[in-house]
Amino acid sequence: MKNFLAVDIGGTYIKTAVIDEAGSIMKISKIKTPKSLAGLMDLIADLNQVHPGTQGIAVSCPGAVSEKGVVHGTSALPYLHGPNIKQMMAEHTGQQIFMENDANCAAYAELWKGKAKTKHDVLVIVIGTGIGGAIIKNGEVHKGANLHGGEFGYMLIPTHSENGFDTWSDTGATGALIRKVAWLKQRKADQLTGEEIFNLATAGDPVCKREVAAFYRYLALGIYNLQYIYDPELILIGGGISARPDLIQQINTSISEILRRLPGSTIKPVVDTCEFRQHANLLGAVYGLMQLEKEALH
Repeated sequence: MKNFLAVDIGGTYIKTAVIDEAGSIMKISKIKTPKSLAGLMDLIADLNQVHPGTQGIAVSCPGAVSEKGVVHGTSALPYLHGPNIKQMMAEHTGQQIFMENDANCAAYAELWKGKAKTKHDVLVIVIGTGIGGAIIKNGEVHKGANLHGGEFGYMLIPTHSENGFDTWSDTGATGALIRKVAWLKQRKADQLTGEEIFNLATAGDPVCKREVAAFYRYLALGIYNLQYIYDPELILIGGGISARPDLIQQINTSISEILRRLPGSTIKPVVDTCEFRQHANLLGAVYGLMQLEKEALH
């Protein structure tokens, strides 16, 4: 059975795993994301050497990823945008590279072995440093005219900022929560984690309690908007936060509060976590690589 090296590039961490063609996930690890493109390429080369015998590298990354391997749009890692990342990785490793937007990878995982397997219209929301997403339309990932289909993080949410609005990534992402709490507590953002903030909120810290409640409200506002834009059967949440056992309950509570104030809105979104939660991107990237290999055989 073939094994593949899966790499999920995030704004804060890079997750890796060896995954076989049956979808079994092995040798999971997490590393701080390098601060430069050269550092990223060195890391990919090192990972390739540490995991000999893998037959291809499947990469999930932020941004609008073209088939050629150029990453368009914006993300938490500006150095990804511009050069042909896919080609550089191939040159550094000698391996076949599959590279796709992280949220599209999460959607592939759900289509392959997850909760979207029997559905036609599903939205996938990946929450981390920013917010990404994917649209499943008639059982296939819909990328859009400019490869921005599912880039929900660009959605505008009314706030008390100077502009009167912020993006959903700037309000409903875990990274936004960390930055806000760090600012309020006069700490450096890189000295805080989302897990620490949620734990402090549970312990009764007033700042963290207030900001976690606001975080869930912003998440609920975006999900409400998406439900009425696309009317999916199901909305799946991925990213590190999907590992929180109370996530769906908290989101549903916030959505119910919104609906209570809008009696004309009668459709409540059906929200769930991705089947593979924080590992969905890794699994979906491997599915994409396997599909690429199948296409090459025909």
